[in-house]
Amino acid sequence: MAMKIDEIKEMPAVELQAKGRELREELFQLNMQNSQGLLEKPHRIRDLRRDIAKVETLLSQKRNEAAAA
Repeated sequence: MAMKIDEIKEMPAVELQAKGRELREELFQLNMQNSQGLLEKPHRIRDLRRDIAKVETLLSQKRNEAAAA
């Protein structure tokens, strides 16, 4: 299930980085399954890409806030 932006906003930067790595690993695994024709839920790839984008956006915002402060 896709992550809610409110859930992600409350995470500290270190946790966001770990979550991003975890999501990328899961995306890699799903892409491998998809290439072999074994993927049962192809919409999950799209959801993961969107979740990764949310995490990266919030990480960027936190970096900009830290640099401005």
